Amino acid sequence: MRYNFMVFRDPQDRAASPRPRCIATPYSLFPVPYSLFPIPCSLFPLLDQPSEHFDMVFLLPDKYIDLLTDFGFKRVFGTEPNKALLIDFLNTLLPPHHQLKDVTFKNPEFLGNTLVDRRAIFDIYCQSETGERFIVEMQKAKQNLFSLGARSLGRETRPGSHRKDRSVYYSTFPIQEQAEQGFWNYELTAVYTVGILDFVFDDHKHDSELLHVVELKNQHCEVFYDKLKFIYVELPKFTKSVDQLESHFDKWLFLFKHLAQLNEPPLPLQNDVFGQLFDVAEIANFSSREQALYQDSLKVYRDMYNVTQTLIDETLEQGIKQGIKQGIKQGRAEGRQEQKQQIAKQMKAAGLPAQDIAQYTGLSMDEIDRL
Repeated sequence: MRYNFMVFRDPQDRAASPRPRCIATPYSLFPVPYSLFPIPCSLFPLLDQPSEHFDMVFLLPDKYIDLLTDFGFKRVFGTEPNKALLIDFLNTLLPPHHQLKDVTFKNPEFLGNTLVDRRAIFDIYCQSETGERFIVEMQKAKQNLFSLGARSLGRETRPGSHRKDRSVYYSTFPIQEQAEQGFWNYELTAVYTVGILDFVFDDHKHDSELLHVVELKNQHCEVFYDKLKFIYVELPKFTKSVDQLESHFDKWLFLFKHLAQLNEPPLPLQNDVFGQLFDVAEIANFSSREQALYQDSLKVYRDMYNVTQTLIDETLEQGIKQGIKQGIKQGRAEGRQEQKQQIAKQMKAAGLPAQDIAQYTGLSMDEIDRL
């Protein structure tokens, strides 16, 4: 197994010794709280050198970063040196007339028009040569908490509606940004919101389709406005192995899900653009600061996932208990009804009037007549 190290000086030793006392942490002990075991630097000959820059050592068994972390996603797709990767991925999603040749990264933070307005911060915000604007977001499982929480507080929400509301709200900022001072003819360039989802929409759980393109249409399903599009990719639905990859789009989705688990680039993923990806994503190429930022991002992602799964499991368990309780209640009610019907049949067979049978059993006249 290949290990990558982050080495930092222990703050307690800075004043006492010119040499660092190294601390190593096996990766398997994550997630937090981290278990730290002081280990002499002599166990790591390559690291047994005085340093003014480091405090701690972490063993990182992964060779490549996880693209689903905030740091990994923005490092690969949100920096100027790597924008070819963003362009290549977006072109697998965009129609032929909006294929990208170049993009310019823009400030991903938007402030409202007044102090009380909400602000929006995108993962990645960029603009093409011809003016189209693109919001690209990695939406993680944490957002499942909002819908579950709303239901638990008694507020009814349509499944997945808050995530869609958020996308629509975000798309309004690039639209407003296009307004010009003075005379303006209101002509707009296209706005795309692209969401890479680490979850499945509640109302899509029984749908095998993982790519969703949403446009504004009229009652006849004709496109009313073609300059506002929402594109969602539900990653959990992608289950192809490396031998099953057919399209360029397949290859990107495979890397989104499995990059951190690879030790070497698979044969189908060794062309130019993916070669750049593997270079950019290799942890050994990171500075110590970048490795620390990545570890923080990985911890947040794992904690977020664990909290969400716990909440989902607890909600499911509660639902099962409620279902069992309701089933028992319904079963008892059905049993009482059958008992009434049996008594009514015996009374009817004995020649008692239907009116008396209804009075004693509580059944309606129609129910008695059907017996």
